[in-house]
Amino acid sequence: MFDISWSHLLAIAVVALVVIGPKDLPRVLRALGRWAGKARAVAREFQSSIDQMIRESELEEVRKEVEQVAATDVGREIEKSVDPKGELQASLQSPELTGTVNDPAGTTATGTTGAGEPVAQPSGVADHAGGTPPTEPADR
Repeated sequence: MFDISWSHLLAIAVVALVVIGPKDLPRVLRALGRWAGKARAVAREFQSSIDQMIRESELEEVRKEVEQVAATDVGREIEKSVDPKGELQASLQSPELTGTVNDPAGTTATGTTGAGEPVAQPSGVADHAGGTPPTEPADR
């Protein structure tokens, strides 16, 4: 920082000894030491307050990020990443909600959905709510 050699320090000491005098020199050096200590304390306090402001600003940023993450609907985000177009969800919906049911034989069943909409029944099967009752097995 300061480029002061020993010869410069010796010259300053000789000038101080001549100007101040040998009697008052220790008292002046003590006062200079106190001022230097106070200057270091002020610099240390300033540095610590700057460091604290930096930590607080970083903590504020982290707090905002945590609030943003907490506000997101994690289930919805996972659903969007797994099934972005909703095709998987549509294929997993129950047949009552879609309105028609296809049986393995390829015939459609009729009846009503949970919302009261008609649903096709397979051919040869009567509606159990009104019409012919289902046939009992003949092994009795």
